[in-house]
Amino acid sequence: MKKLAAILVLLGLFQAPALAALGDDKDIEVKVRIDGEDVVVDVSFPVPATQQEVWAVMTDFDHMASFVSNVQSSRVIDRSGNVLHIAQQGKAQRGPLSFAFDSVREIRLSPFDRIQSHLVSGKMRKLEGDTQLKSEGDATRVAYHGDSIPGVWIPPLVGKLFIENELREQFRDIRNEVSRRKLAARVATLPRRFVGGLPKAARPPA
Repeated sequence: MKKLAAILVLLGLFQAPALAALGDDKDIEVKVRIDGEDVVVDVSFPVPATQQEVWAVMTDFDHMASFVSNVQSSRVIDRSGNVLHIAQQGKAQRGPLSFAFDSVREIRLSPFDRIQSHLVSGKMRKLEGDTQLKSEGDATRVAYHGDSIPGVWIPPLVGKLFIENELREQFRDIRNEVSRRKLAARVATLPRRFVGGLPKAARPPA
């Protein structure tokens, strides 16, 4: 894998920052505050990609279950311009703790800068989300703010760590998918004789 990564860098297919980010989550900043029933979260992290590349992954709701590990199903059930309704099901689990979610959310899109979400129905009593994308040189800064009231009691200490870990994993999955798609797009420009030795995830469609 290290040899392959070195070859890809030499070919200009994968930049070093992207290689460092793939699979790593140390630079994904997650803050969780539990105030009574209310859970407030803030997440911030860089992605070595353009806003358009990040946007394409973060708004790919119909395929989200294929690259976000705690999402079991996800689909757009209604669309009117930049306003969508999406239905999602999933399960977050860490050790003995688990939390299943089933929701319909209204999504308002402001390409390629902002994604706002509002809970329409589901197991949670409240879920408001605001994701903003900002260009930072050759990268994009993703900043997410969420305010929710779960449908079940969240233990303050253990629950806080549980939420932090799940959010970090979820956004790591999203960043990894951005990197995977960037690599696949660049590999698609290679002569076919070079493609056979690459991982399946990096190969363009036949």
